[in-house]
Amino acid sequence: MDVEVLIPITLFICIVMAIKIAVEARFRSKLLSTGGADELLRSMARDEDQRRRHGALRWGIVLVLLAAAFGIIEGAGWREVTPGMVAVLLAACGLGNLAYYFISRRLG
Repeated sequence: MDVEVLIPITLFICIVMAIKIAVEARFRSKLLSTGGADELLRSMARDEDQRRRHGALRWGIVLVLLAAAFGIIEGAGWREVTPGMVAVLLAACGLGNLAYYFISRRLG
C-alpha cells in the first residue's frame, strides 16, 4: 500500500475523532450549565472510567492471544498465507473476545 493512500485515510480518521471529541465536550458543558444532578455527573465519570479500563483489558487480552497465534504460526514454519494460518489468527481473536467477556462479567 502506498503512502499516498494512507494520508487521506489518516486525515479522515483524525477529523472524525476531532468531531467526536468536540461533540462530547459540548454535551458535557451543556449538562454542567443546566445544573445536572451531581450524582448523574459522578456516575457518568465513573462509567467512562470503567469503559476505558474495560477497553484496555479487552485489547490487552486480544493482542496477547494474537501474539501467541503469531508465535504458533512461526513455530509451525508457515511462510505462505493459508486458510490454516488465517484460522489460527481468527481463533486467537475469538478466544480473546470470549476471555474478555467472561472476565468482564466477573468484574461487573
